[in-house]
Amino acid sequence: MKCLIVTAHPLQDSLCMQIALQICGQLQEQGHEVNHEDLYASSFNPALTTTERATYYADTYDSSELTTLVNNLQSAEALILVFPTWWFGFPAILKGWFDRVWGPGIAFDNTDDFGPIVPRLDNLRKTMVVTTLGSPWWVDRLIMRQPVKRVVKTALLGACATNSSLQFLSLYESEKTDDKKLQRFMRKVSHAVNTWSL
Repeated sequence: MKCLIVTAHPLQDSLCMQIALQICGQLQEQGHEVNHEDLYASSFNPALTTTERATYYADTYDSSELTTLVNNLQSAEALILVFPTWWFGFPAILKGWFDRVWGPGIAFDNTDDFGPIVPRLDNLRKTMVVTTLGSPWWVDRLIMRQPVKRVVKTALLGACATNSSLQFLSLYESEKTDDKKLQRFMRKVSHAVNTWSL
């Protein structure tokens, strides 16, 4: 299975990167084809360009600056996103990846009357999100009602990749994580990856 891992953390020694590398190694051991995009390491520009915005509703969206990223997304059968949740949202660099790479003609097609968009990522079968949060679980789930999960499930996959399942794993109070709690979470991630078959 072709797997695309996208990481969005500015620190190479971060917990997010540690998790991403474990997933990458595990998938490779299972025989999957893995492509890792580290948005910070590649200096990805999250800002939608003037040309991209001007062509968003044109006959052809100009994604000429994003050819490799677009090809990687469209060919992926599995997508793994590893990132910190900041202020109950995505890091800006990851939000920009959605804005620019998940564009019309790539992840979806616009309709003439600005009605519901038509999904294009039919190849995507599995999506896994692994995110770290500073807040306790009850703030995210009970007060904020899991805004990041809702965006991924409803706005992104629900509109662009309707064939994809979703696994969503959150490590709460990550700044207070001790070794025991971290190892328990890493086993949880490992178990989720182990359910993926070729």
